[in-house]
Amino acid sequence: MSYDHYVAICHPLRYSAIMSWRLCITLAIPSWACGSLLALVHVILILRLPFCGPQEINHFFCEILSVLRLACVDTGFNQVVIFASCVFILVGPLCMVLVSYTYILFAILRIQSGEGPTKAFTTCSSHLCVVGLFFGCAIVMYMAPKSSNPEEQQKILFLFYGLFNPMLNPLIYSLRNAEVKSALRRALCKESHS
Repeated sequence: MSYDHYVAICHPLRYSAIMSWRLCITLAIPSWACGSLLALVHVILILRLPFCGPQEINHFFCEILSVLRLACVDTGFNQVVIFASCVFILVGPLCMVLVSYTYILFAILRIQSGEGPTKAFTTCSSHLCVVGLFFGCAIVMYMAPKSSNPEEQQKILFLFYGLFNPMLNPLIYSLRNAEVKSALRRALCKESHS
């Protein structure tokens, strides 16, 4: 999506030629393939571990770090694979998104019209909010140093990451719509007056 915004803002006249179906498929297939391959690697690494003790995961769902805590052996290799995959899957794409938005920012600053920069900023700001929430939560969950109470902290972060992020997406993206903004203002004014 950041590349789509980059092409739309930096090369608007060539947008339809650059963003063809072939390019969209070329961008989507590696994403799906990497996700599937990563899941397969983690499943294979977890299946080789012996588990003992309580067979109950202290989490909302079967999350990989919580499953690893139930293993009877050292899970250091699994932890290294998780960290390496986070660098590849989280930090790599985040850097690409930030680079594309840096180009977009420079292109926006060169726009001379009064309405152009505002429209470009509103187009990109919603995606940047969603990207920040998604990548921020994921990086803190998987790459941050462990706290004194990691399980409870992770539960809260996963709840935010798994529940609140998807709930916020429609709200963040719809706030670009003028009709939604005016309805929200009317609802908030009605609440404040009553």
